[in-house]
Amino acid sequence: MRHGDKINNLGRTASHRKALLKNLACELINHKRITTTLAKAKALRTFIEPLITKSKDNTTHQRRVVFSYLQNKEAVTELFGPIAEKVGGRPGGYTRIIKLGIRVGDNAETAMIELVDYNEIYGKGKGEVKEAAKKTRRGGSRKKAAGEETAAPAEETASEEKSAKKAAK
Repeated sequence: MRHGDKINNLGRTASHRKALLKNLACELINHKRITTTLAKAKALRTFIEPLITKSKDNTTHQRRVVFSYLQNKEAVTELFGPIAEKVGGRPGGYTRIIKLGIRVGDNAETAMIELVDYNEIYGKGKGEVKEAAKKTRRGGSRKKAAGEETAAPAEETASEEKSAKKAAK
């Protein structure tokens, strides 16, 4: 029986599994997107998300803790540099898993795991400025709805002015 055994062993010994996750995490940090099996992607998510959270606090101690997991100086530098800047305002959920179907050779479910802030298709465009994370409460919906009604006509008039200028040219 496997009561209370929540870790996916991936058919490997503990040392092999640790090495596998370390290598997958380094490749994900370097390439921002990798394709692997669905089980490995789910295991990688639980491995790398705490490391990305640690990278938000750029201290020597946090760098050493992350380095003890990854054992790769380039990956640690990349994680604490550009990646930490992009995910600074995000309170979690740094990765996205997209199922790709089955692999022809062994019928394994494949998936793509990527860093959320590095995908321009699903995320916001490059030109947009990110705002700081806002704390929201469910009770504030009436105030927010009233604010949107007043802001909507101003946005429509601005877009109409832009289209009029384009038509004049």
